[in-house]
Amino acid sequence: MKRSKFIGDKKFYKMVCMIAVPIMIQNGITNFVSLLDNIMIGQVGTEQMSGVAIVNQLIFVYNLCMFGGVSGAGIFTAQYYGQGNHEGVRQTMRFKLWMAAVITALTAALFLCFGTGLINAYLKGDGSAESIAATLFHGECYLNIMLIGLPAFAIVQIYSSTLRECGQTVLSMKAGIVAVFVNLLFNYILIYGKFGAPALGVSGAAIATVLSRYVEMLITVIGVHRKNAAYSFAAGWYRTLKVPKDLIAKILKKGSPLLLNETLWAAGMAMLTQCYSVRGLNVVAGLNVSNTINNVFNIVFIALGDSVAIIVGQLLGAGKMKEARDTDNKMIAFSVMCCTCVAAVMFVMAPLFPQLYKINDEARQLAKYFIMVTAVFMPQNAFLHATYFTLRSGGKTVITFLFDSVFIWCVSVVIAFTLSRFTVLPVIGVYVMVQLGDLIKCVIGFILVKKGIWLQNIVE
Repeated sequence: MKRSKFIGDKKFYKMVCMIAVPIMIQNGITNFVSLLDNIMIGQVGTEQMSGVAIVNQLIFVYNLCMFGGVSGAGIFTAQYYGQGNHEGVRQTMRFKLWMAAVITALTAALFLCFGTGLINAYLKGDGSAESIAATLFHGECYLNIMLIGLPAFAIVQIYSSTLRECGQTVLSMKAGIVAVFVNLLFNYILIYGKFGAPALGVSGAAIATVLSRYVEMLITVIGVHRKNAAYSFAAGWYRTLKVPKDLIAKILKKGSPLLLNETLWAAGMAMLTQCYSVRGLNVVAGLNVSNTINNVFNIVFIALGDSVAIIVGQLLGAGKMKEARDTDNKMIAFSVMCCTCVAAVMFVMAPLFPQLYKINDEARQLAKYFIMVTAVFMPQNAFLHATYFTLRSGGKTVITFLFDSVFIWCVSVVIAFTLSRFTVLPVIGVYVMVQLGDLIKCVIGFILVKKGIWLQNIVE
């Protein structure tokens, strides 16, 4: 293989970093503060932390459903922007607004009606009746307050996704930085009852999160609509809320598989956690610690995956097919290389992170091994993430649906469900087998990317 096929020059990496680094900083600070948030709740007790972890797993489904809802339009946004069609950008943003409103309303209704039952689904493993009841109580308290923050989260997703697709990532980064510090400050005040405030525990953590989301929303919305030449594509967004019927049809055709994919994928991840949870409440606590740490380290391949969607999508919209393929090869290789280095650091530090939590020894040991396994498979996940966004940038949303959510339900969940319920394999072994199943997806992804089926301009 030619070295230049997978290695770019300084100009290439500078371009990638200008897009990816602000996303990494925003996500990094957000996830680091989530880590501190998690540690703070973990200091209160195992039941409190488990209740919050279960609810966050449920809200994660909403978050990814929202991501899928705006991503369908986002494919068109990136290509319209690459084409220089600002009116097209405005129309896709209006579509996102309607989609977000529908998803948020349905989610709020679902959680209000069935929230208790959904939390209970994770409390089927070993544990005393008192600890299960306490976990349910804290989870319900946390969920009821978190629902208030859903509209703010939705608006931030509409704006930040549009800005990213237009190559503008700095404002979202700044808003995210301010929001996470607001979250951290009020966590400290409200969880522990500092500066004369009442000690609210998990309710205080939820209030702090909701406050931070509204702060992030205000900074983002005001920043975009102030007079600024960089955001000229935002002028007239609300002049009308109508979206052309032909564009709605196009977005739904390309976007519906994405929406369904993200929803089913998130539901699949929730189901995987439920499968692991049948081995006891300590597994829930250990997974929560592991997932929080993983999120801090995963920012590298997530940001580079987002960059693939932005950079390659704009090249496709401009009709530069050869350059798009060359850029994509280099970006996938860069992502895997970076994540191999990050994974090595994560593996070495795995025994240290669980010591930050006031949880029992079994949960701490499980967390350590979950983190180590995730580190081993991080380069694989980096490749899969970049491959997914490559296929998506060219509008191959049906294929990404099969590649992502159909795979998780037909392979990953089946492995986890079978091994957790019908074997005595330790839960860490079950976790490893699920990760090994993704090797099948790596082979499929490699073939699809190499064949170039994603090299399409969908806005011509």
